[in-house]
Amino acid sequence: MRVEKEKEQKRRMDGTLLILVLLLVVCGLIFLYSTSAYNGRVKFHDPAYYFKKQLFATSLGMMGMYLVSCMDYHIITRMAPFLYVVSMGLSLAVLLFGDEYNGSKRWLSIGPLSFQPSEFAKVAVILLLTYVITNSKKRQDSLLHMAGTMALLLPIVGLVGTNNLSTAIIILGIGVILIFVSNPKYLPFVGIGGVGVLFIGVFLSMASYRLERIAIWRNPEKYEKGFQTIQGLYAIGSGGIFGKGLGSSLQKLGFVPEAQNDMIFSIICEETGLIGACLLILIFALLIWRLMVIATHARDLCGALIAAGIMGHMAIQVILNIAVVTNTIPNTGITLPFVSYGGTSVLFLMGEMGLALSVSRTRSP
Repeated sequence: MRVEKEKEQKRRMDGTLLILVLLLVVCGLIFLYSTSAYNGRVKFHDPAYYFKKQLFATSLGMMGMYLVSCMDYHIITRMAPFLYVVSMGLSLAVLLFGDEYNGSKRWLSIGPLSFQPSEFAKVAVILLLTYVITNSKKRQDSLLHMAGTMALLLPIVGLVGTNNLSTAIIILGIGVILIFVSNPKYLPFVGIGGVGVLFIGVFLSMASYRLERIAIWRNPEKYEKGFQTIQGLYAIGSGGIFGKGLGSSLQKLGFVPEAQNDMIFSIICEETGLIGACLLILIFALLIWRLMVIATHARDLCGALIAAGIMGHMAIQVILNIAVVTNTIPNTGITLPFVSYGGTSVLFLMGEMGLALSVSRTRSP
């Protein structure tokens, strides 16, 4: 009888998380089509160009999510060192052979296909830290151990941060969250926070364009590159409470450059208003909450760390994107998960959701 109960428990899947993911995917595709139709028509003579590419990537991601959710997450975690080395190799290849778009080298091309290795790096980091923490025989609350664990991230942070500071910040944030989850003490994280601020400050000072972004953030009207920020704020303000209606945005007609990418939230605010923006934020909040529930009820530390890492990734990326669009922080060029255009991002996000579902299938009673 006990064996049957255990088998039944292993077959469980978090239906709430699955529904929230599907809801975000559907909303994302709708908003993407509405936002990108003008650019698709102008550049490719096809208003559904971006939508079709995103739909294809999402379909692959759905299949990947299902396959990963059926796997034992312990097996995937054992592959973490190999995946981390692969992610470093791909990130190095970007620096040497990467394609440059809008002044940043972030893509690798293989024939007609292109992808962003930085998206893979986020997943690799979650798995690597989970592997290291669960297999460590040292005290988790040791400051030396925490510093050593964070030091493992420096190679990938250095490679990714050269052209993509926002992803480097996300990776560091994931590291801090996973160490925090595995550590019973709070005080050491004050020091870690100080070191993190210092590290980000050094990165900012290494490139003049990053310092320029801070100046643009403080006073976007003074700089030509502040045009995107200003137009995004116009879009948010003109949406009002209820918005202009889906598909009725004016700012997406070339005023907000590449509106389907990082600035898509501003168009969502313009078309659906404060109500629509708040509902979308609510769905993200529920998704993050559900990942926290999965982490809390995970059967072991390995599952808890995987779910917590995915939760941290989602929370940091959503907060950063919305903060950038509303000009709360300097522009970092980061996408809104499941909503912004980007096939690589959707593929790996769906893979992460598959990992979370795999953890939920074997959660404790």
